[in-house]
Amino acid sequence: MKTDIHNPLLVESEHPFAAPDFPAIQTEHYLPALQEAIERAKAEIDAIAQNPATPDFANTIEALERAGKQVNRIASILFNLNSAETNDALQAVAREASPLLAAYSNDIMLHEQLFARIRHVWEHCDKSQLTAEQQMLLTQTYRQFVRNGALLSEADKATLRQIDEEKARLSVQFGENVLKETNDFILVLELEEELAGLPEWAVEAARQEAEKRNMPGKWVITLQAPSFMPFMQYAERRDLREKLYRAYASRAYRNNEHNNVEIARRIAELRAQRAQLLGYPTHAHFVLEERMAQNPARVQAFLDELAQKAKPVAIRQMSELEKYAESLGFEGQLQRWDISFYAEKLKKHRFEIDDDLLKPYFPLPQVLSGAFEVAGRLYGIRFQKRNDIPVYHEEVEVYEVVDADGTHLGLLYTDFHPREGKRSGAWMTTFREQYKEDGKRISPLVSIVCNFTRPTQGKPSLLTFNEVTTLFHEFGHALHALLSDVTYESLSGTNVYWDFVELPSQIMENWCYEAECLALFAKHYESGELLPMEYVEKIKALGKFMEGYQTLRQLGFGYLDMAWHAVEQPPVFDKLEDFEREVLTPVDLLPPVEGTAISTAFSHIFSGGYSAGYYSYKWAEVLDADAFALFREKGIFDRQTGLAFRRLLAAGGSRHPMELYKEFRGHEPSVEPLLRRAGLLE
Repeated sequence: MKTDIHNPLLVESEHPFAAPDFPAIQTEHYLPALQEAIERAKAEIDAIAQNPATPDFANTIEALERAGKQVNRIASILFNLNSAETNDALQAVAREASPLLAAYSNDIMLHEQLFARIRHVWEHCDKSQLTAEQQMLLTQTYRQFVRNGALLSEADKATLRQIDEEKARLSVQFGENVLKETNDFILVLELEEELAGLPEWAVEAARQEAEKRNMPGKWVITLQAPSFMPFMQYAERRDLREKLYRAYASRAYRNNEHNNVEIARRIAELRAQRAQLLGYPTHAHFVLEERMAQNPARVQAFLDELAQKAKPVAIRQMSELEKYAESLGFEGQLQRWDISFYAEKLKKHRFEIDDDLLKPYFPLPQVLSGAFEVAGRLYGIRFQKRNDIPVYHEEVEVYEVVDADGTHLGLLYTDFHPREGKRSGAWMTTFREQYKEDGKRISPLVSIVCNFTRPTQGKPSLLTFNEVTTLFHEFGHALHALLSDVTYESLSGTNVYWDFVELPSQIMENWCYEAECLALFAKHYESGELLPMEYVEKIKALGKFMEGYQTLRQLGFGYLDMAWHAVEQPPVFDKLEDFEREVLTPVDLLPPVEGTAISTAFSHIFSGGYSAGYYSYKWAEVLDADAFALFREKGIFDRQTGLAFRRLLAAGGSRHPMELYKEFRGHEPSVEPLLRRAGLLE
């Protein structure tokens, strides 16, 4: 076995907390390091499988949990950078690495000797002698093997390997196509009249984008969220809004080499085949067995219940929007490129508030500082800037997270601005999960990645209120990982049921609507003036603005996800948009737009981890509204309630989420606080 001591991915980092040595890592290091790490891991697995001692929890289950950590580290760095700072060469590596990792995973999951030992422990171990976390690890390990084909025949195992390798390759390709389609389109504006309606900060950002592309004297709008969304909200030129919308809504649906229609269909087909090979009717049945929702029928009933509550409110809100648009001289039927524009105008008319008014109070550094302060008040933790930790891009910053007594908890990397090599959206991820080794806590390395407007000359990055809640959301995920305190990495932090993972993130958004919290950071970037109380009250009211319509839109994504995955065969259609139209009929209040589709850029379910799980965003809203009701009752910075929630976060996936939730809340979650918060109770 060859060891390359010059490959930084194969040696322990000498930086503080063994943080990755990003500047030393070159693209050509990944594949050799991954191949070497996989060989080492397979040797570890073989040693466990061939151990002559009687299988027990320590020599089989715990030993397996410790194996292959180097593979996980290398893969985390590769795929995190492929999302945040990619290029053609790195994408090529990711394409090659994905089937390698799928094959490696199958080598473990389909290892007969190894599974025989696991099965022996499962069937003969005295579970009463295990801790709750050990019992969870044993259960998860056994079920993971069964769910990945350990009980299949040799022929079926071979089929499963082929399915997983093709699925992994297609998933990477799907994401690449969306990124390329997002980056390839730009709207070049040459006349000032084309900028009508855009706030000054959006015009300046468009000018800077043009300069970056060597187009002096022009303005460039892209399909990245910080550029796309303000244009759809503010641009008076309806023809340009339509052009931009059609480009956005047809990503990876055009007749070119980046079309994702057949890739999506094939991924769905492979998922269905895999589920049926393992004895499940559909991919959704397979996925939901490991979720709080349990089965597709319960998800469907959940979506239907919310749709029933939201639709009358949404219809009324759309009628109000149409009447308001007509009062401004609009004629005809509102189209999809009109909704954000007229909603923004109605919001400003009704509440006398808009992003232009609010943004000066939300400079990014202050908002981040505010998030840190909230975490400090709730959980007693502090964030200290570190300049001695390597980063993968000059814009990335690193903070050490320490407990009230000064104990090191982890590192938080922040990466906030869009780049060509970064996919759109916002997410939290890890370079290393928390776990314990010989009783010592190994701290997590956690990252938040967003796409917020860049600072301009003389101005810091100023956030819209929606971006403020986005930052708090991802910060909530980060806290889940940073505060984790479990023994086993596979049960750490956000390694929980996927319809529970959004609770810690979504609950954080609630603080953004509270005056006591906003007073910590919502201050004008020039004058230092505190956000006026009348604005705070309006922000609270804004929480219900168009919420019926927004709820239906979110539910639509859930319906579409289930239409792809709660079926025995992938959908059959001549045109994808016709299939989507039929699925979305119960929740769509707008006329269809020819030549556009959602599925081809629906990265959450085709290249992310949300297949048969997109409903979980709404499911978690039920949890977060119910949980935050306790903070409202006790005080939004009540330390005892905060520490009780910290215990829920610290437990990660070591206990069943409903057990953790009831321990915190005292009862199962109720849907009523969500309906009340969203204004959906008639």
